[in-house]
Amino acid sequence: MKNQHNNHLFLLALATLLISTSGTLGKFIDLPTPVIIWGRSAIAAVFLFAFCWYKKFSIKIKSKKDAPTIILGASLLALHWVTYFYALKLSNVAIGMLAMFTFPVITALLEPFFTKSKLNPIHILLGFMVLLGVYILAPDLNLENTHLKGILYGIFSALCYALRNLILKGHVDNYNGTVLMTQQAIIVAIILIPVMFTMDISNLQTQFPYLIILGLVTTAIGHSLFIGSLKHFSVSTASIIGSAQPICGIIIAFFFLNEIPTINTFIGGALILATVVIESIRSRKANS
Repeated sequence: MKNQHNNHLFLLALATLLISTSGTLGKFIDLPTPVIIWGRSAIAAVFLFAFCWYKKFSIKIKSKKDAPTIILGASLLALHWVTYFYALKLSNVAIGMLAMFTFPVITALLEPFFTKSKLNPIHILLGFMVLLGVYILAPDLNLENTHLKGILYGIFSALCYALRNLILKGHVDNYNGTVLMTQQAIIVAIILIPVMFTMDISNLQTQFPYLIILGLVTTAIGHSLFIGSLKHFSVSTASIIGSAQPICGIIIAFFFLNEIPTINTFIGGALILATVVIESIRSRKANS
């Protein structure tokens, strides 16, 4: 049993590491951001579809009533990915990832609007902690500053991700996690097809190997492993371990992009990640 637990823990840690590569790849790939996301979703869709076919999972939407929310969820995922990668391009990997990691607290604040749960005062306190962390991250409150734009894009990306997760929450019991991710990747790829005809794709051939890594390693394998880990760990435990993503992302960016975070990034980031850990531990105790 102990060995099995260690194996599951290793796979969850591996998922966290693989997903963390999105920051460096998003900053590094030399293509327009919407084109990168089209490539990411299209490549992920191919590999995920092949996996579902091998496992004999049906990727059909089971009910017409499910279609609007699944499509809306995919649209929000597209917005989340595009704005997150804009955040990375405008600032750096550390700021982009940390700004996006405000999503757990945003989720907690929005959840009462989607479920019968009441707003917990602790979430308001955590919200203020996140705001303080973001304030410390921001170099100055000048909209001409690209780092501030990166933070704003990152927070908007977090909002889209939180809304997407809350909207899809009702489908988790009826659909396999990998099937949901496959449906989402296919819909995102379809939504973004027009960018392939309206944006500069002249670098596509040279950047294609990196798109393969982003689509296969980061998205298809990383997200599938993470979804699979939820069978063996609580969402809270997975979230706590997942909060290492920005730390892994910053380390990867240091070695591959030579990005060195400032002291403000460390302090602001520590506050944001502290809220993730506090909320994860608090929710686990509440549900135990």
